[in-house]
Amino acid sequence: MYQPIVDLRTGAVVAYEALARGEAGGSLESPADLFAWARQHGCEADLDLACQVAAMTGALERGLPASIPLFINAEPAWLDTPWPSQLAQVRDRARARLQVVVEITERALVADPAGLFAAVRRVREAGWGVALDDVGAEPASLALMPFIDPDVIKLDLRLIQENTTAEIATVINAVIAQAERTGAIILAEGIETAEHRARALAMGATLGQGWLLGRPGALPDQHTVLAHDLSFTRSHHLPASTPFGAIADARMIRTTSKGLLLAMSHHLENHALGTDAAPVLLSTFEDAAHFTPATAVRYEALAQRCAFVAALGVGMDPAPVPGVRGADLAADDSLAGEWVVAVVGPHFSGALIARDLGDPGPDRDRRFDFRITYDRDLVLNAALSLFDRITPVDQASGTE
Repeated sequence: MYQPIVDLRTGAVVAYEALARGEAGGSLESPADLFAWARQHGCEADLDLACQVAAMTGALERGLPASIPLFINAEPAWLDTPWPSQLAQVRDRARARLQVVVEITERALVADPAGLFAAVRRVREAGWGVALDDVGAEPASLALMPFIDPDVIKLDLRLIQENTTAEIATVINAVIAQAERTGAIILAEGIETAEHRARALAMGATLGQGWLLGRPGALPDQHTVLAHDLSFTRSHHLPASTPFGAIADARMIRTTSKGLLLAMSHHLENHALGTDAAPVLLSTFEDAAHFTPATAVRYEALAQRCAFVAALGVGMDPAPVPGVRGADLAADDSLAGEWVVAVVGPHFSGALIARDLGDPGPDRDRRFDFRITYDRDLVLNAALSLFDRITPVDQASGTE
């Protein structure tokens, strides 16, 4: 079934979302029951592919033009699943003839950000757009949203249908800030009344879907080719190979000893502890030996306040302390010579980025080239290069 996505300003249908359903009238008609059955029988990946193919096939058969995007839900865990040749033919036809936007739930963002970022990159390599679904259902995801850099941000229906609270205001402010910085489209779900529509517009949404605007059904036989100013896909920069590589302006580089950098790194970590909005904190320690017992205590406390915390270094354990993801760097990885503390929140971003000069002698006297930056683009670029070293959850646990 396909639900129209409507321009809230003009009332025009500008896209459709494909919604999976089981056999009409059967015990598995509900998508929740259908996917629960698939999980129970170990075939969730097969079902996910089948739903994507069914959505694409219906759109191709009805001649949906490329000017009207097709939103398709996909589970990030299965985006790496090989497509059987017959299904791959449908996918390739869709790539050539449709404008596809892959919807990923924000719950997946919190569960395994490293795996999700890798999956999103593959989606974009296919030329498809990315929508982040149910934004607001999991407040901790707000700090991770900039790393996805979604083309479309879909507001969870409770933001539209419930009375505004301080929590909802926090979500909306973060979403508006992200859209303002990047040009992402805000789409409101659950619009069932004129009041919901007015609230969605006030929250910055330009698109909406819900029973007031159109119920799920078959695609129409005829489609109007639209002329609009909406962009469902944008160009996205790939991260630098290491955070120090992200610092392009050599004039901003300074040199100092480890003693001074310790105070600067603690300042950024303390900001993560003191902020109301749970941020992302990513740090490198060169070698796991620098992740001292005192550092372990501090990072365990940080994990309780942050949306995601990771510690990288040569010999680092997968979970150096509860709540912290570890990443073991190869000794010849260029990142093994860098000291980085990057904090990214919905509104704040800052990073210490330093490179070891290899001095002998006492540890605290070691010198580093470094830069402190609060440039959000630089901080995100540096942090993304760290996420590239973090093993996705399914690979880290050895599961398929």
